[in-house]
Amino acid sequence: MPRTSRHARDVAVVAFAQSDHLRRTDELSEVEMVMPVLHQVLEQTGLKAGEIGFTCSGSSDYLAGRAFSFTMTLDGVGAWPPISESHVEMDGAWALYEAWVKIQTGEADTALVYSYGKSSPGSVRDVLTRQLDPYYVAPLWPDSVALAALQAQALIDAGETDETSLAAIGARSRAAAEANPHAQLSGPVAQGDYQVRPLRTGDCPPIGDGAAAVILAAGDTARRLCGRPAWITGIDHRIEAHSLGLRDLTDSPSTRIAAERAGVFEAPVDTAELHAPFSSQEVVLRKALGLGDGVAVNPSGGALAANPVMAAGLIRIGEAAARIHRGESDRAVAHATSGPCLQQNLVAVLEGDPA
Repeated sequence: MPRTSRHARDVAVVAFAQSDHLRRTDELSEVEMVMPVLHQVLEQTGLKAGEIGFTCSGSSDYLAGRAFSFTMTLDGVGAWPPISESHVEMDGAWALYEAWVKIQTGEADTALVYSYGKSSPGSVRDVLTRQLDPYYVAPLWPDSVALAALQAQALIDAGETDETSLAAIGARSRAAAEANPHAQLSGPVAQGDYQVRPLRTGDCPPIGDGAAAVILAAGDTARRLCGRPAWITGIDHRIEAHSLGLRDLTDSPSTRIAAERAGVFEAPVDTAELHAPFSSQEVVLRKALGLGDGVAVNPSGGALAANPVMAAGLIRIGEAAARIHRGESDRAVAHATSGPCLQQNLVAVLEGDPA
């Protein structure tokens, strides 16, 4: 049994798969990019598509450039037999939350969650401006890097970090990614020129394409499908005020509240997979989650090594779960974000059964 269960049903991540994250995948459609990942995650459990109780996906029509784009990738799941299916216009971490709720209600015992994003065809910096307040901010077209630079400068002005410390975060993340065969960037990476001061190239995420998938299962089904399930003992998500002017960009109250509700502070964690697309955002998240130096932060390399939009948050949960599956972690926290400057935040606690 999980060490601390607070929900009606015990639910675990029992399988995780992801694509190799690449700068461009011009030769692949979204369906062709997703299908191998779906096959891999099903093969890990031995389940067939028809044996999955619920399927939920996360993606963005704005990124794809066409309405209802997610219906195309359902071809990768299979048209027969008919399935119970849903979609969120969000990172796949929020699709996982919906699937977790579905299992909690007893309407399913297993769920397939997948997400994907192709940022290479257009300007993702422009696309992400559509997340902003449509009346006062979006018409000014401030892009995601410029807004992250405002946050980074606020942290520097508050004395919470400096450019040298930010560079060290990027260097550490990409060094860790050398052990991750799916990472887009790994090894020594030059800090490069300023993108928007004070953020240099090494402080910013790579633009690329990728996909990920996980399988959730409840109770004895999870134990049958996985040697060491990664039990989701707590999960919660919160949102900040939409207006950036109403927020303290050096802090993330929504992350802290979600962490409290998920039970992060009830016991030590040994691993943290943080969805911090910019080095400065790791500073904010470490403080909000109370992470000490003994915690392995982003051992996969994190979003600074690969940041497929709409999949990077689900990957954080998958990477944390995979470490529990392999016995490299006992209690991990996974975090996903969406929107400018950590506007929306999801936090999950994953635990392995005691040895």
